[in-house]
Amino acid sequence: MQALPRALTGLAAVGFVLAVISAFTGEIMGIAPEGFSRACTNLALLAMALVLTGERPTGRPPAM
Repeated sequence: MQALPRALTGLAAVGFVLAVISAFTGEIMGIAPEGFSRACTNLALLAMALVLTGERPTGRPPAM
């Protein structure tokens, strides 16, 4: 279950790089820098949500 959050984090990094590049060069494929920035944020939030709602390993009770 760790593969999906890592993939989403990687895509968020790509979105961030595209946002920075398009901020200096103009729109990329008709998408403004703000669009890449929003996509980056949404992908990162999805990755965090998946990590936080993941199952704990069995065999040991959670630490208090």
